[in-house]
Amino acid sequence: MAGVTLHVDGDRWRAHLRGVLERRPGLVPVAKGNGYGFGNGRLARRAQWLGVDTMAVGTYSELEDVAQRFEGDVLVLSPWRPGNDVPDDPRVIHTVSRVDDVLAVAGVRDLRHRPRVVLERMTSMRRHGFSASGLREAAGLAHAGGLVLAGAALHLPLHPSGTGSHLTEVDRLMTDVVAAGLDGTVWVSHLTVEELATLHSRWPDATFRPRVGTELWLGDREALTVRASVLDVHPVERGESFGYRGRSAPRSGHLVVVAGGTAHGVGLAAPTGEGSLRARAASLARGGLDAAGLVRSPYTIGGKQRLFAEPPHMQASMLFLPADAPVPGVGDEVDVRVRFTTTHVDRVVID
Repeated sequence: MAGVTLHVDGDRWRAHLRGVLERRPGLVPVAKGNGYGFGNGRLARRAQWLGVDTMAVGTYSELEDVAQRFEGDVLVLSPWRPGNDVPDDPRVIHTVSRVDDVLAVAGVRDLRHRPRVVLERMTSMRRHGFSASGLREAAGLAHAGGLVLAGAALHLPLHPSGTGSHLTEVDRLMTDVVAAGLDGTVWVSHLTVEELATLHSRWPDATFRPRVGTELWLGDREALTVRASVLDVHPVERGESFGYRGRSAPRSGHLVVVAGGTAHGVGLAAPTGEGSLRARAASLARGGLDAAGLVRSPYTIGGKQRLFAEPPHMQASMLFLPADAPVPGVGDEVDVRVRFTTTHVDRVVID
């Protein structure tokens, strides 16, 4: 089948998943967005295979795809907001981060099962969450409204450059969680194995539930390879026109048409947030290529990343190969470097 394919070394990937589960007691696998390149439904089945009791999804729109393939509880990470439903399903756990929303969820009647909620404390991430006093108020209102409290949530930022520790911040926030009477279960993100072990010893009455996505599904990149089918190959002479925009070939060579375009996430860029000199130099280099009408593609042929002949189409891309480069045949597969969280593959093959 022609297209963009994610090839998975099944034995290696499964061993990695089991290793993460062993290192992180109470693991809550996260399936959201494009399912980290696998699709949320496939990740739900894999979480069922792992034997965990809870998964997490990003939004309410992702609930159905996961809940019908996973038998345990499902935590929605995005805080509930007016306009969202309150499913009458005891497996669904809502995240709530505003007092008004606690009152709104508590006010939903005609449910066989009272809603289960996690109250999110604001962290240095500063995206969602209650203040210390707001957390205490919300807990009281949730009790009074008959909501089933499932603990507190702490969404922490990433460790900068892989260094630093969240322990000081978490210890401070845990005093607020305890004061609100929510220290039974604490749902956390972006804590290392060592940090979790330390917190377990410092707060023995709390059960920490690490919510993990990237480290779990993509933590062993050597087990994952994305390849694209070669759809067509055309010799081209210098000066010949091609493509949507009638560009001229810079020199003799070949145009190689490969599967993968903007619909797959190929050629789309997102801000990296990197501020290092190396990152800035790379941006300047890419800008120079853009100015010359040359853009390096993520496709590798003959051991080199090849240039786009023109911007990617929706479902295919055109590459330019110089005359001295090895030419693949139609039906061959070439490696393509992707950002898994923004890529939509046509199929997943697990060996």
